Amino acid sequence: MKADSTAPAAAGLERRGSAPADGASVGCDPASSSDAEPASVGPGPAGPDVPGPRSAGTGTAGTGTGAVDAGAALFQDRLPLALRFAEHLTSTGVERGLIGPREAPKVWERHVLNCAVVAELVPDGARVVDVGSGAGLPGIPLVLARPDLQVVLVEPLARRVDWLREVLADLQLPIEVQRGRAEDVAVRRRWKGADVVTARAVAPLHRLAGWSLPLLRTGGQLLAVKGSSAAAEIERDASIVRQLGGGPARITQCGVGLVDPPCTVVVVLRTAAPRAGRGRPGRGQA
Repeated sequence: MKADSTAPAAAGLERRGSAPADGASVGCDPASSSDAEPASVGPGPAGPDVPGPRSAGTGTAGTGTGAVDAGAALFQDRLPLALRFAEHLTSTGVERGLIGPREAPKVWERHVLNCAVVAELVPDGARVVDVGSGAGLPGIPLVLARPDLQVVLVEPLARRVDWLREVLADLQLPIEVQRGRAEDVAVRRRWKGADVVTARAVAPLHRLAGWSLPLLRTGGQLLAVKGSSAAAEIERDASIVRQLGGGPARITQCGVGLVDPPCTVVVVLRTAAPRAGRGRPGRGQA
């Protein structure tokens, strides 16, 4: 497994599927797994003294003075929890293959902060579905930055779900984990009507829209963290996104002045139901 080669901020994170033939963002290809049937799981119980993987302090990988200042601005009184999450990523996240070893020194700035700044695009009290969540990015940093949000992490692989559950239990965050794929009927039935769907290094825009727009209420928004391919994807996939019920996509930069480089996000509003005769993108489509 490899991360989106076009999104530097997401490099080294293991995601679903392999790179699509068109060279866009890594495909969150819902490939079959040998794991058991998907089941919804939530964070298990945890007491206040559950030990973390290591002491989470300013020694966390990638947390220089400027990065810690940015973290304090983003997470405020939840900064210790955010640092603890970063420790999970750089320890068990690496050991269990959710984070590439070379990414460990960059986790705080390129992954945790880079995801947290997306919160500036999310309405107050929003219901958020994070598809292809992998290592809980961007879903967990969003909740750490914005405790008013209701977030569910959708992830198909049991070993990642198990890791997410352990981390959430340690952090004592009220986030639910749904084992499954965004396009699964059961997932859509349970989580449809969301205000926001987030995705990071998951799939080309047309495929991601086919999976994500049905989860949104009319007027809800897809927030896709992208890299340098963002403008080309928007131009290439505009007509398909429109047929799937999405409005014109736009690019915005999050975290200007806090993270360098800022986080590039493609925003697509759900404006209507898919046009008749337009099915969801198949797993093999590029």
